[in-house]
Amino acid sequence: MATARLVLLVALVAATAWGLPPSLRTATAAQAVEQAAAPVAVIHALRPLVGSGGELGRRGGVPCDSWRLAVEAYNKRDWRTVPADCEGYVGHYMLGGHYRQDSRVVVDEAVAYAEGLKLGGKGKEVWVFDIDETSLSNLPYYATHGFGTKPYNATSFNAYVLEGSAPALPETQRLFRKLIALGIKPVFLTGRTEDQRAITVANLRRQGYSGWDKLLLKPVGLKATAIAYKSGERKKLQDAGYVIVGNIGDQWSDILGAPEGRRTFKLPDPMYYIG
Repeated sequence: MATARLVLLVALVAATAWGLPPSLRTATAAQAVEQAAAPVAVIHALRPLVGSGGELGRRGGVPCDSWRLAVEAYNKRDWRTVPADCEGYVGHYMLGGHYRQDSRVVVDEAVAYAEGLKLGGKGKEVWVFDIDETSLSNLPYYATHGFGTKPYNATSFNAYVLEGSAPALPETQRLFRKLIALGIKPVFLTGRTEDQRAITVANLRRQGYSGWDKLLLKPVGLKATAIAYKSGERKKLQDAGYVIVGNIGDQWSDILGAPEGRRTFKLPDPMYYIG
C-alpha cells in the first residue's frame, strides 16, 4: 500500500508539472497504482526520476534503456513502434524528471553556443526550430496512446493537433527567448501541413511563443521524405540570404540533409521515428 501511494504521488506530480488535463492526470495516477501492484517485471514504475532500469530492468528482462540509447544515437532506424514491454519505461522517462533533465542539457549547450556567436549585423541570422516534440509537446496525446507502443494513427493525432492544446516544452522556449534577445530570428520548420497553419499559430501563441520570423509548413499532398522536405526548405532560406546559425529538433530527420545549419542540436524523443 505504501508503494502504491508513492507511485501515485509521483504520477500526480509529473502530470501537474506537465500541465496535463485533470482527466489525463486521473488516468495516469490510476495506471501508476495498477503498475505498483504488478509483478517485478514492470519495476520501472518505481524509478520514474532515474529513467533507467539498471539491475532491476535486467531482472524484468526488458533492456529498454539500451533500446532508447540506440534510438537516440541513430543506430536504430526505421522502427515503427516502441517495444510493447517498454511502454512503462518510456512513459516514466517522459513523465518523470529524466526527459526534462536531458532536454535541459541540450538547451544549455545551445544557449552557450548562441551566446558565443558573432552576428553579422544585417539581421539575417536565423535558427530553425521543429515544432512537435521540440517547441510543443504532444505528451498529453501519447500518454493516452501507449507512449509510442501503438501504431501511428493519423486520424486521432490530427484531431489532437486541431485542439490546439499542446503545451510548450519549457527548455526549448527558454532557447527561443534567448535567441530573440540576442537578435537571432527563430524560424519554425514543421512536418505539419499547410491546412494546419491557423491552429498551429494559435497553439504557439497560446503557449507564449511570439516574434518568430517564419512558419514553414509542408504543402498538403507533398510526397517527400522528412529529410528531403526539410533540407529543401533550409536551402530556400539560404538562397534567400539567410544564415542558418542553428537548428534544433527531436528527430534526426530534422537536422540531417544539407544545409543543416552551422550547428545542430538533437532533443530526446523515444516515442516515435520519422525518417
